[in-house]
Order: sequence, then structure tokens, then C-alpha cells
Amino acid sequence: MPPKRPPSVAIATAATKRRRGNAIKPIVSMAANSFASLEDEGEDSSPLRKEFLQLLSAPQHKGRGVANSALKSHFGENYAHLVPIINELTRASRLTMSKGSGENEVYFSLLSVVEASKMQGLDAHSKLVYQVVESAGNRGIWTVDIRVQTNIPQATLTKIFKQLETRKLIKPIKAVTAKTKKLYMLYDLVPAKEITGGPWYTEGEFDHEFIAELRNFIIMCVRRMNHGKGVTIQQISDKMVQANVSRVQLSLEEVRQLVQTLLHDYVIEERGVTDEGHALFVPARKISTMCEFGWWDVLCNDFHFRGIRFEDDV
Repeated sequence: MPPKRPPSVAIATAATKRRRGNAIKPIVSMAANSFASLEDEGEDSSPLRKEFLQLLSAPQHKGRGVANSALKSHFGENYAHLVPIINELTRASRLTMSKGSGENEVYFSLLSVVEASKMQGLDAHSKLVYQVVESAGNRGIWTVDIRVQTNIPQATLTKIFKQLETRKLIKPIKAVTAKTKKLYMLYDLVPAKEITGGPWYTEGEFDHEFIAELRNFIIMCVRRMNHGKGVTIQQISDKMVQANVSRVQLSLEEVRQLVQTLLHDYVIEERGVTDEGHALFVPARKISTMCEFGWWDVLCNDFHFRGIRFEDDV
């Protein structure tokens, strides 16, 4: 009798034929194809299992998962011994595997115990849709692309979306660039700024009031901090965090964008640098246009200097 092979990892597939677009090819027994099949030799695999779980649990691998090539590089000779671990986690609904559209690379994603319980009882179509959404990461995937990649009829997809949303496995997101369309991503992922528009958008709309409040706070910082002798962007950012004026955490680059708008409107100006080379910002000098002149004054060489008067009479 030939020796038994390790149980293959069954990945639910709905697309059995390529009908249109870049449909995902059926992923059957993915672990058996990705790893060399080895008999369990009775070795203690707990350290290997722990290392495997720690790798997949890393924050940078949340969503898309870990590529098969990365596993080969990380585990080296122990790569083939992952087969029984993959099988065990898949049977417990703790592990999913997916391929991106037009890619041959397999990605492994670890689910928490709570997420695994939500996956229990899903049929093949639902699991396939989940895998497609998962492979899109925090940029999400349009509903039309899900239909093309899975070849599942729209009526069935609508029911699957509702089921996965009810279980809090996926969530719908509207992009600021296409408000009439809907895309999906995993429920616990934070959408990319390219999708939501970043902190300057609220529910898909440009938030003029929020930006005006932040600009006014920066003006106050420039006028009052350091006795008006100049503040850096880092000092402004620290003060915004301390005062809790923003409902979202702003990066230093986002604070810089706000400062740039004030520079453009000539509300503040850059004057000097710190010892570390950081720019200092101070209130802009007010100017008033002088219009009382004769046409012959235009011929004077210094006319352009007479055209404005600074508040300090320079």
C-alpha cells in the first residue's frame, strides 16, 4: 500500500472555468503544491508552529498576508515541514490563502480566533469572495472586479456581501474619487488615504470647516509661541497634539500641508532657521497698496519700491 500523503489544504473555489477578465484560477490543495509533502516524523513541531504564527501575526502582514516566496526565504530547510501546520490551521479556519488578480504568488493570512469563528459555516462562494477582498488589502476592491475575478453572478454576490457584512468580515467603502461606486475591504482594516482622501475629508466630502479650525490654531501658535519669534513645524505639531485640536492623528507632513496653505495666503511667512536647520515661521508683515501717484511717477526708477508700505514703514 502506498504511503499516505499529508492531507491537502482545501481552499474553497467557485470559479471552475475562465469566462471573462482575469478570473482567479481554482486554488486546490494549495499547500500540497506549495510545499514538498513529508511524512510526520514525530518531531516536535511546536517551536516551528510558534514561529510561523508569530510571522503571520506581524502588523505589516495584516490583510494581504505573507507571500509563499517570503516563507521559503524565512524558513529555509524547515519550509517543507510547514505542511501539517498549514493543514491544521486551515481545518480550524485560522488560515486563508489567496492569489491576486494576474499573480501566481500565493499569500497566507492568519485569522484570529474571533475571525475564525465568523468563517465557520461559509460556503465555497463566500470563502472565495473573502479571499479576493482580503488580497486587495487596505485599498479595497470594486464590486465589479470581484465579480470578474470570481465569476459569481451578481445576484449571488449581493447575498454574499450581505452575509459577510453581517458577520463583520468585510465592509463597504466609498472612495472620494468615485462616490457612486462601492468597494470592499476587510472589516478591521483602515482604508488607505488614497481612498478616503485622508484627514481632509469627512464622509467623502472635503471638510472646509475642519481645515479652517486647524489653520486658525496654527496662526495662534505662530503668534503666541516663543513670543512670536518663530516656531517650527514640529513645535506646531506637538502643540496640536497637546491641545487635542484634531479629531484624527495628523502626521508631520499633513501639518506641513496646512502651514503651506497659510504661506500661500501670506498669513505667515518663513523667516530664519533654527540651529538644527529647521525653518521658523512668523506672522506675515501686513502691507497696504498705495494708489495716490501721478502717471509720471511710473517713470521714476524707484517707483516699484513706493508701491507698497510695510507696517514697520520699511
